[in-house]
Amino acid sequence: MTQDAPPPSPDFGEIVEMRHLLDFYVAAGIDCMIDEEAVDRYELSNQPQPSPPIKSSNAPTGAALAPAAGPMAGEVAGFGGRIAAPAAIPLDQTQEVQSARQIAARCDTLEMLKEALDGFTACPLKQTAKNLVFGDGNPDAKLMLIGDVPGRDEDLQGLPFVGNVGDLLDRMLASIGLDRTSTYLTNLLPWRPPGNRTPTEAELAMCQPFIERHIELINPDYVVFLGGVCAKQLLDVPQSIMRLRGKWTTYSMGDTSIPALPTFHPGYLMRQPSHKRLTWRDLLLLQEKLENKASESD
Repeated sequence: MTQDAPPPSPDFGEIVEMRHLLDFYVAAGIDCMIDEEAVDRYELSNQPQPSPPIKSSNAPTGAALAPAAGPMAGEVAGFGGRIAAPAAIPLDQTQEVQSARQIAARCDTLEMLKEALDGFTACPLKQTAKNLVFGDGNPDAKLMLIGDVPGRDEDLQGLPFVGNVGDLLDRMLASIGLDRTSTYLTNLLPWRPPGNRTPTEAELAMCQPFIERHIELINPDYVVFLGGVCAKQLLDVPQSIMRLRGKWTTYSMGDTSIPALPTFHPGYLMRQPSHKRLTWRDLLLLQEKLENKASESD
C-alpha cells in the first residue's frame, strides 16, 4: 500500500517573500482576519448569473401580471393582516449604551474608569485590540488633548500618541512651550479599530460615556480635539475638521462648558504635511489662550 508523498516544503526564498508580505500587511494596518477563509470576490463576480425564467405563452396578461401586494414600508405581514413594524431603537437608547452610561457614572477616579473599561465587554473593538489605550501625561494638567482612535503603535504599547505620531505631537507641543508634563493625553476610543478602519456609530455611542466621564474627572480648563472624528462626535456637529479648525468653540456636557479648539491629528499631518502651516496657526491660538489665562492668574 503506497502512501501519498508529503507536500514539498517551501524553500528559503519563498519563506522570506512570505515574511515580507506579512510585514507589509501589518504596516498597512491589516493585522487580523475578518473571515476564517479568504474569499475571492473577483471569482464570485465572474461566475455566470442564472438566466431569467422563460415566460409561458399561457401566462395571464394585464392586471393578473401585477405582483401580489406586499407590506408597505414600516409594516410587516402578520396573522389577520398587516401590523406596524417595530421602530428602530436609537443608538443612545440601546442596552449597551445605557450600560456604559451607568458604569461610567459610578467611576469617581481615573483608576476606577480604567478598570471599568478593562471589564467592559459590550464593545466589539475590545475583542480585536491588543491593549486598552487609556491615557498619558499629567492628570492634574489644565490642558487636555483628545485624539480620534488608537493606531498600531498605540495598540501595541497601550499608550496614546506614541511612535512617529507621538514624536510629531511632542514637537508640536514643544513649539509653544508645552510637553507631556503640562498636558493630559487620551483618545476618543480606548481600543484600536481593526485595520485602522473608521469606527462605527454604534462603537462611538458605546464609548462616548467613558470619554465624557474621562473629561469630567480631568476637569481641564481647555481641551484640544485632535482629528475630525473626535471633534464631530464630542461637539455633536456635522462639519469636517477643515471647517471646525482655526477657531475656539465650546464643549458642553450637562452643566459643564469648556473652551475647545479643534485641529488636525498628527497622523493626518504626516500624510498631508502641507496642512502643518494651518496647524501652526491653531497652536498659536492655543498659546495665546494659555498666556492670557496665566496673566489673569498673576
